[in-house]
Amino acid sequence: MKVLSLKQPFAELVVSGKKIIELRKWNTKFRGEFLIHASKIPDKNAMEKFGFNELPCGFIVGKAKLVDVKKYNDKEEHKKDKNKHLADSDWGCYGFILENIKRIKPVEAKGRLGFWDFEFS
Repeated sequence: MKVLSLKQPFAELVVSGKKIIELRKWNTKFRGEFLIHASKIPDKNAMEKFGFNELPCGFIVGKAKLVDVKKYNDKEEHKKDKNKHLADSDWGCYGFILENIKRIKPVEAKGRLGFWDFEFS
C-alpha cells in the first residue's frame, strides 16, 4: 500500500481530522487510499505552536483517501483554506485533499520521501 510521511504534529492533526488538506511543493497523479506515516523527526516549532509535547514518531499512524489535488495560485486562495491545511504558503502550493481519514494502531516503519510502498507483515 502507498504511504506518505508527514512530520509531527501534522500527522496527528490529519489523523485527528483537524487537517484535511496536506500541502506539498510537488503534485501527484496518485489518487486513492494511502497510509499516514509520522516521520522520525518532529517539527519542534509546530509541536509547540499546536500545543503538543510528545507524539509517536517513526510509525504509520493512520490512513486516508487522496481524492484530489488543489493548486494554490495565489496567497489569498491559500489563505481561504487555512482552517483546512493549518499551514502557511511556504509548505507548498499543492493541496492534497483528504477524505475517509482514520487512526490505526501504530506500526513502526522507516519513512521515505514522496509516496512509498509498505507491506504489513
